Amino acid sequence: MNEIHLRTVPVQRSSSGTVLGMKPAAVFARSEATSARIEIFSTCPGSDDMPRDDYVQNVIDVARWSEQIGCRGILIYSDNSLLDPWLLSQVIIENTTSLCPLIAVQPVYMHPYSVAKMITSFGQLYGRRLYLNMVAGGFKNDLIALDDATPHDERYARVMEYTTIVKGLLGGSSISYEGKFYRVKQLKLKPALPPHLFPGIFISGSSEAGLACAKAVGATAIKYPKPAKEEDGALDGAIEYGIRVGIIARADEDDAWTVGQARFPEDRKGQLTHQLAMKVSDSVWHRQLSELGRRTDSPYWLAPFQNYKSFCPYLVGSYDQVAEELARYITLGHKTFILDVPPTREELRHTRIGFKRALEMADGQVAARMDNGSSGTAS
Repeated sequence: MNEIHLRTVPVQRSSSGTVLGMKPAAVFARSEATSARIEIFSTCPGSDDMPRDDYVQNVIDVARWSEQIGCRGILIYSDNSLLDPWLLSQVIIENTTSLCPLIAVQPVYMHPYSVAKMITSFGQLYGRRLYLNMVAGGFKNDLIALDDATPHDERYARVMEYTTIVKGLLGGSSISYEGKFYRVKQLKLKPALPPHLFPGIFISGSSEAGLACAKAVGATAIKYPKPAKEEDGALDGAIEYGIRVGIIARADEDDAWTVGQARFPEDRKGQLTHQLAMKVSDSVWHRQLSELGRRTDSPYWLAPFQNYKSFCPYLVGSYDQVAEELARYITLGHKTFILDVPPTREELRHTRIGFKRALEMADGQVAARMDNGSSGTAS
């Protein structure tokens, strides 16, 4: 019997009027014409990318840069080869004031009660909000090593049960739940999580199973996008959407491509690693990106992904070129953007300019459609 009761989390304010658990006003704010508050997340460096002595300081630097330019949070990966994302979240929280860790949660690693306990513990200790990136799969070899042979779509069914229990516990209910993968009986979380710290929840939306799961648990569906012109125009209004994309923007298009090609040069070893990963992966988004060729008529660029230097496509070009592509994604209905690992504070500053212009363009596109509609002109 399922006794879980979920509720909408109200906005709460401190005695000074500050919205608790929310980021300070920044460039990534509400767009008036689109009525869309977009949220930007950066990504934490992977622990396998640099020497141990340099790693913690790099994490702190990236977190502080991200907060300074107005990011809502920072994605922290989780797999068998990386440091524990919860411990990295503690480092980030202790070295920032408002940035929200977006923690990858793999059901194979820990029971849903343990996740809920970690979230409420962070809330009690730091008064900070977390986000959860619910991971259904990951690297297939990681799952095999953990003796998990659950098929792709069944893993999303497991994530749905898992997330339902986590949300129920965080909502303050005493819950009993009996599903295919999890069973709990009159389970209650103590100490309770303050409602304004209730976590945001993301789930991959690149497959039908992922979208169904996101819809069932009220999560934001995150995908790796195609070029904006090739994206499906109609999004399910019952789901919030976001995309994962890297950005290299400059005042001059050639300068942006010079930076991009220097950062992500052709790498035969990386290409072979990418091909090997394709053979052992059942990830829908991995296959979809691999099937896309290079686009010469847009800023959309897959070389970092194809050379195994990044897990997302990039937008490369002038501020206006990148902004135009971002504006299309925004007007399609994507409200969350997860960036790649920023190499420098300056790179995030350039990205901020692109998003600021994108919001202005999105406003103009919506206003133009409204004008056309009022005059009887088809949009």
